[in-house]
Amino acid sequence: MSCKTKLFICVLLGGMCLTTINARAQLNVQSSYALIKRVIPGNAQKFIVQPLPAADAKDVFEVEGAKGKIILRGNNGVAVASALYYYLTEYAHCQVTWNGTNLNLPVSLPMPAKKIRKATPYQYRYYLNYCTYSYSMSWWDWKRWEKEIDWMALHGINMPLAITGQEYVWDKVYRSMGFSNKDMQDFFTGPAYFGWFYMGNIDQWDGPLPASWINSHKDLQVKILQRERELGIKPVLPAFTGHVPASFKTHFPNAKLKQTNWKNGFADTYILDSEDPLFADIGKKFIQEQTKVYGTDHLYSADTFNENEPPSNDPKFLSELSARIYDGMKNADPKAVWVMQGWLFFSDRKFWQNEQIKALLNAVSNEHMIVLDLNTDYEPVWKRTEAFYGKPWIWNMLHNYGGNNSLFGRIEAVAAQPAQALNDPKSGRMVGIGLTMEAIEQTPVLYELMTQNTWQNKPVNLDEWLPAYLFNRYGVKSKDAVDAWQTLRTTVFNGKDIRDGAESIITGRPTLDSAAVWTRTHLNYNRKDLLPAWDKMVAAIPACKQSSGFNYDLVDVTRQVLANYGRPLQLKWVKAYRDKDLKSFEQYSNDYINLIADMDRLLATQKDFMLGPWIADARNWGTNPSEKALYEKNARNLITLWGDADSPLHEYSCRQWSGLLNDFYKTRWQKFFTLQKESIETGKEPDFKLFDKSISSWEWQWVNSSKAYPVTPVGNSTSVAQQLYEKYRTAMAKDLE
Repeated sequence: MSCKTKLFICVLLGGMCLTTINARAQLNVQSSYALIKRVIPGNAQKFIVQPLPAADAKDVFEVEGAKGKIILRGNNGVAVASALYYYLTEYAHCQVTWNGTNLNLPVSLPMPAKKIRKATPYQYRYYLNYCTYSYSMSWWDWKRWEKEIDWMALHGINMPLAITGQEYVWDKVYRSMGFSNKDMQDFFTGPAYFGWFYMGNIDQWDGPLPASWINSHKDLQVKILQRERELGIKPVLPAFTGHVPASFKTHFPNAKLKQTNWKNGFADTYILDSEDPLFADIGKKFIQEQTKVYGTDHLYSADTFNENEPPSNDPKFLSELSARIYDGMKNADPKAVWVMQGWLFFSDRKFWQNEQIKALLNAVSNEHMIVLDLNTDYEPVWKRTEAFYGKPWIWNMLHNYGGNNSLFGRIEAVAAQPAQALNDPKSGRMVGIGLTMEAIEQTPVLYELMTQNTWQNKPVNLDEWLPAYLFNRYGVKSKDAVDAWQTLRTTVFNGKDIRDGAESIITGRPTLDSAAVWTRTHLNYNRKDLLPAWDKMVAAIPACKQSSGFNYDLVDVTRQVLANYGRPLQLKWVKAYRDKDLKSFEQYSNDYINLIADMDRLLATQKDFMLGPWIADARNWGTNPSEKALYEKNARNLITLWGDADSPLHEYSCRQWSGLLNDFYKTRWQKFFTLQKESIETGKEPDFKLFDKSISSWEWQWVNSSKAYPVTPVGNSTSVAQQLYEKYRTAMAKDLE
């Protein structure tokens, strides 16, 4: 009888064989085989899955070759998936990312010469951010979620935030308390804004939320959680933080409510004071109802003061507040562990001094709280809080804000700092690493690198790792590609000077200045220093052009170089405008418009840089024309104005996407140039404040309009990139001197 047959019999017997091996082993063998078939369907039969006891409650895997088969052992599905990915990357030189996948396995699979064993030093590998659910995941269906869960498992993630379908639970709880359909319509935002609704920042905006959405996403969440748990992933579900409908004061006139405002152009929201007896009651009801529908792994996210300042900085007040919030979880689930985002300690450092932080944290016992140091690679809060005063905590890479497209990252920090913190005697109870970006589906190198830390306790050697990463990604060894990435390593990925990736002036609301409100254009390198990377990527085309990962990277590097060039071109037409030189102004403003159009044409060759799929995916959730229109408006609004016509957040989530560049950004600049041309011709100074008002009105019209954009790429990435290289490279060299 084969090992595979024996294991199958064990599963049929209710897991008895696994139990005798190790009481803590939670390997669902069938789920692991199913994952292998999804990832490499043509080669799945060449792999055997076997259980392995966990090491000190931390995941462990083994990879071994025997009799022409690859044996993958692990204590759960995440460990087995990690074993598979280890084999795919180290032996078959493959790679799975959001932006390009190489799964070209050799016909004869290479056999490991010896057994490989890896044990992670991290109990938890956290994933996601409330904002990720809005900026990237708003419109995901089960097919897309299925891919993401497999990606999580392959990359060792075992603790993701899981907030899909939360509105179903809110709806059930508040309706059981007598709230009406109108009350709930005035409470729920549109789907694109759930991230901030869940955090208590906004209500109602871009709704009302259809009942069909609430029910369909309850069903989707059930599928998500079932798949995650089958693989040994333990999701973090939300807990009650006090956020209540505005009509709460009507239903419960004696309730103690705090009226608060996020200060970003939205109406007030209402937080139920934790001292009010209703707080504990609702907190218990919420978790009970959630557990009934979604089950629990006893991990709960609760962030009461996300970018909202508490009413008092008195440590006693903060301590009692924290204790009551946790009691709301514990009353429903005695095993509850509070997973707290540490963003407030970073974003409002003035309020959250050490005394206030200590009071908030120490009110809950260490075994019942985990703190997420949300932006550790930029500012390690653990270093100024005595490692969160003894609380278990997780080192996280935030990296991306708003889903903006920008080649950026702190590659050296990500390679070295997790292990350095782990081995630092001052790091206290560091129990994990994680990814807390506001958006995903971009810059895959940073995410492959960060997850590389999972199975080692020493810094990643970038001199070795980066060439191996490129070989796996492109499927060939190319010196030109490696040289290009060495330049990228010291320029866009050097992590110096700025918190997050810079935007291009071309996506900013038109201005004569070098930057706009949410268009921060300061780079962490000199523009000309990036050009050698472009040279080498173009030189690598003959060797690498068959690779989807290379084509994405070529477009991304070309996009970044062109986006950077917007500023030098802007300087030309600004000077011509101020000199009242009409001929030069027309020439340089046309060059600027053509640059935007060229970027649009380039990005149209890659689906990941297209507006069409974002809008189409949104509309696909609608069950009738009005729902489709609502979701399209949500999708358009989030990535442009973010709010209404007077939104102070416009461009926060700007995207360099084909379709958006031509129809939105380019059109705005054309209107601006028309105004300036008239000024030169008439000699009358333009009213730029009036222009801003008119352009915001036009933007609002665009948000409320409807148009079907292409959902499939057009053109060849390498051909278009080469054409643009020939068109711009020489001029850039001259202009950037």
